[in-house]
Amino acid sequence: MKRVLPALVLICATALTAIACSDPTAADNNTGSAPDTKVNPTAKLDGVKLTMWTAQNTVNAPKQVIDAFEKATGAKVDAQAIPDLYEQNVPTKLAAGDKPDLMFWQPSISTLPFIQPQQNLLTLDSEPWVSKLGDTEKSLGVINGKRYAAIVTSPAMLGVYYNKDVFKAAGITEAQFPKSYDELLALGHTITDKTDAAAFYESGGDKWPMQWQMQLQLTDLDKQWWADLNQNKQKWTDPVVVKAITTYKEKLLDAGLAQKNYKTGTFTGSADALWKGEAGMVLNVTSFQSQLQAKYSTEQIDKKLGWFPVSNSDATGMYSPDQTNGVVAFKTGDTKRQNAARQFLAFWLDTDYAAYIKAMKIPSVQPSVPTPAGLPGTSLAQLKSLPTANGVFQAKAIVAPDTHLYLAEMIYGKKTPEQVAQAIQNQFAQVAKAQGAPGF
Repeated sequence: MKRVLPALVLICATALTAIACSDPTAADNNTGSAPDTKVNPTAKLDGVKLTMWTAQNTVNAPKQVIDAFEKATGAKVDAQAIPDLYEQNVPTKLAAGDKPDLMFWQPSISTLPFIQPQQNLLTLDSEPWVSKLGDTEKSLGVINGKRYAAIVTSPAMLGVYYNKDVFKAAGITEAQFPKSYDELLALGHTITDKTDAAAFYESGGDKWPMQWQMQLQLTDLDKQWWADLNQNKQKWTDPVVVKAITTYKEKLLDAGLAQKNYKTGTFTGSADALWKGEAGMVLNVTSFQSQLQAKYSTEQIDKKLGWFPVSNSDATGMYSPDQTNGVVAFKTGDTKRQNAARQFLAFWLDTDYAAYIKAMKIPSVQPSVPTPAGLPGTSLAQLKSLPTANGVFQAKAIVAPDTHLYLAEMIYGKKTPEQVAQAIQNQFAQVAKAQGAPGF
């Protein structure tokens, strides 16, 4: 979820010629796209070699499906890790004329435009696996009604991880789980009043997790507000946004609901503090879950931790797309490789999908394919909340500004909440204008 959009603005404004930063709503250029012919997932592909770009932390994510695909078809798939920062370096490489056959990429309306899908990617609307996706997953990977990404994993869920022992010591039962942000803060005060634990662990050192407290408070904004924002008719300086930032500062941080070292707290530190009971709650996305599963067994997690969803005025969760959710296929001009890329996606989401999610120990994106047994209760709770979840602003805004960087400046005393909102708006408008978005 770490983003480096200012650099992308510069790329879009000055560097992209091969994939010029044009209007993301422009008409599709289908030259070289694969024909809408049926794909046999296990057809022989001896001699065909495909290249797949991944981020450094996800280079092993497709390993199981690549091995199975190569064994079934005779093709070779070379997974290449692009140096961090992924979202910055990929557009730079594309602008220089380098192009893979396949690539992990965040399937959101705020991030897909950076790789110019209309010009660069195969459209995937007619692929047989599309109809198998869950409703939330179907909404991802689509720009202006055209599908450019296969959804291979569920979007991250944003919610509250909690330490069961801390909750028990504070006398908190499931019946008292919050149904609003105000109730969440009240729960925090119960923890600090009745235990020695901090209510929340905040990661000011790593910065990026700080966005979630603000995001959670924006869930009451309707589709029209986001539509207006995306057309420059509404702004991030709206009082509701300023209030969310102010509430985070005054009612959580200044009120003593975070751990004492919240300005230097880290993502890994948050998991350790929650596990030890030094903090009662951590608001974060599924990457936090992955961190736990890498260290502890399902039995250990179920005994120690729980998870619940919450939004600004109800108990609904939030989903957050990331680059591990989507895989795109490029127009390379080589019809044989393009068809092989489509075949790889069909194999991934059809022939191999049950084996893939079992190996990865992750929930299924297809209702017809059962989620593997043995996942922690925290993971299952997230899966249950996904169908009704609200999208984070990365899934709603045409640009996802680096809110965490400006929030970090606020906690370091360099910006007021109003100045944070203005900085967010300035960056949003700058990137939208560089993209050629209507209204900017």
